[in-house]
Amino acid sequence: MLPKPRTDIAPNTLEFETLPLVKPTGFREYDARWWFNGIGHAKAPELNLTGVQALGLGMATLFHELGVTPRVVTGHDFRSISQPIKNALTLGLIAGGCEVLDVGLALSPMVYWSQFELDAACCAMVTASHNENGWTGVKMGANRPLTFGPEEMGRLKVVVMGGTFVERAGGSIKRIDGIREKYIAAIADGVKLSRPIRVIAACGNGTAGAFAGDCLRAMGAEVIEMDCNLDNTFPKYNPNPEDAEMLHAMSEAVKEFGADVVLGFDGDGDRCGVVDNTGEEIYADKIGLMLARDLSKNYPNATFVVDVKSTGLYKTDPVLKANGATVDYYKTGHSYIKRRTNELGALAGFEKSGHFFFRPPIGLGYDCGLTAAKAILEMLDRNPGKTMADLKGELGVAFTSLTMSPHCGDEVKYGVIDKMVAEYQALNGTVILGRKVVDVNTVNGARVTLEDGSWVLVRASSNKPELVVVVESMASEADMKDLFHNEVKPRLGKHAEVGAYNQEI
Repeated sequence: MLPKPRTDIAPNTLEFETLPLVKPTGFREYDARWWFNGIGHAKAPELNLTGVQALGLGMATLFHELGVTPRVVTGHDFRSISQPIKNALTLGLIAGGCEVLDVGLALSPMVYWSQFELDAACCAMVTASHNENGWTGVKMGANRPLTFGPEEMGRLKVVVMGGTFVERAGGSIKRIDGIREKYIAAIADGVKLSRPIRVIAACGNGTAGAFAGDCLRAMGAEVIEMDCNLDNTFPKYNPNPEDAEMLHAMSEAVKEFGADVVLGFDGDGDRCGVVDNTGEEIYADKIGLMLARDLSKNYPNATFVVDVKSTGLYKTDPVLKANGATVDYYKTGHSYIKRRTNELGALAGFEKSGHFFFRPPIGLGYDCGLTAAKAILEMLDRNPGKTMADLKGELGVAFTSLTMSPHCGDEVKYGVIDKMVAEYQALNGTVILGRKVVDVNTVNGARVTLEDGSWVLVRASSNKPELVVVVESMASEADMKDLFHNEVKPRLGKHAEVGAYNQEI
């Protein structure tokens, strides 16, 4: 039996080689992330391979606790450390009595898809997504198409850190070949673009480079590959279509090649970023609105789920209203939006970070960058004569701030938010900056909507000692700045626990 994990072991020692190291901070709200490559770096390692075994055994213990069949699909991204970490994780899963089905090099959504294809209740994908090299992590679940949320992650942390593992006989491993080709075929199935669409697939040398080009070509697109060769040193930038470096490269490429759109994918392929034909980024919440407008024509009375950081244009959009669409604003976080989308039977869910969730008949309910790409290309195909920029131009106008993150300690940030929620609830029906407060959504902090559709959001960061502040005005950029400087900032400023902002507007 593995001993109870330690939280601090020096590298290059006998203890580091033989005892499990697991930092408890690696257990996040809906996945796990640790700094792994500590030797030769100033930052000390937070996990070792024996600790990964302990994690696998803890996952197996939890799967049995949850009462599901312990049949687990595993996969790994293209980082140099991912395959050995997956192998160590597999040792723990087998020791805990799991039947492991290893699909090899994978995108996270390929592992989720394989749960359906291979009839497996559980999954464990080794990836650090878009984090820089040196990080590792696991995305896991036991109820397809959902992944773990705070309750399951909290219980897993208790089992692993407490060393309350349960070893069981009957564990096994089987390598499953050919899943990549089947996954690509399943996404492209039924897609027949009626006109030439030139697409740049930007992958930042991450794992999606082994999938995106072939998948988009199978849909009938003309594909220009951009950094699709796998290189786990990430020689240009981390594969993250939210980062400025990658977005700038995407913008330059669309101008150089005269493409219709650039689709950028993150390190594990569960997110999709978009740059239009003019070289302008379209934020994911606006892409979601464009898709919702288009899909609601074919699926009247559809429900869509968006996170609380997303634009208020969903509520005021005339096309959605005409088509009877319902929009539900829910907690930020891919696990939360995924759960809510499936819980409500929504057609799709959109998160501002670039996670898109499509349920049947478009997808299977989990986040998949390539399924999002398919939906975007089909939207373009259904609108001949219109460019991505044209479709974006049909949206209403909103002036949205950057995400601002004032410092607030982990131990006090939720208390501050509780006070802010109570304060804003008391203001419901009153007037702020000349407009009546018509709604205070408290599902994730306080999203306060005014009568003209403008809104402010204050919530606690899920994984940093910070608050999250976003404001959006339907009137003007000046009004957006007023909402921040004359409403949110002074109200937060009354709380001594709130510190400096990372940026201001």
